[in-house]
Amino acid sequence: MNNKEIAERLRELADSEYRLFQIKLTPGIDPGSFIGVRTPELRAFARELVKEKETETFLSALPHRYFDENRLHAFIISLIKDFDTCVSRVEEFLPFVDNWAVCDQMLPKAFARNRAKLIPLAEKWIDSGRTYTVRFGIGVLMNHFLDDGFDISLARKVAEISSDEYYVNMMRAWYFATALAKQYDEILPLIEEGSLDTFTHNKSIQKAVESFRITPKRKAYLKTLKKRQI
Repeated sequence: MNNKEIAERLRELADSEYRLFQIKLTPGIDPGSFIGVRTPELRAFARELVKEKETETFLSALPHRYFDENRLHAFIISLIKDFDTCVSRVEEFLPFVDNWAVCDQMLPKAFARNRAKLIPLAEKWIDSGRTYTVRFGIGVLMNHFLDDGFDISLARKVAEISSDEYYVNMMRAWYFATALAKQYDEILPLIEEGSLDTFTHNKSIQKAVESFRITPKRKAYLKTLKKRQI
């Protein structure tokens, strides 16, 4: 299926109500770039396309015109089985990722089978200075290194990020809230010592308190650690 046929298929799958919902959910993106394809349809289309050799042309045709093409691209990358090929496609695509939705939906399955190779890549992405590349790198650490293979030095790497970007700091907060749910005793000192900026610190606590995975006793203590806004 060539690029023109892919775009035509996306338009056939369009849902006008969902399109309006997506526009509201993803501020700062040109409303004219939204087609309005629902996630299950995009995932199914990605599973169909990943098997086709011709899909490589679509993956190389950057930047895409439509938001939905970018989401489809993220889903295709997520299905690539070969780790090195997957990483190559991720790195080609990341400079063109300009919103949280596309960033967060790129969850390569190949990463879980190659975690030993992931840490230097995640650190490189975090150091890139590009908002959604940084966000993606934090997401990799959150998704793959908060259970087996947890290392406090990686958490400190996320804590040391200095950014004024809302979508970077919200991901940092998501990371620390998840880390508190999974590695409470290891992560708590980072919160207690106030190493995070006020916004990220308080958002981390807020998200942790909203979590069903943290006990009421721990939630009550975390609330006492909130910083005052200056």
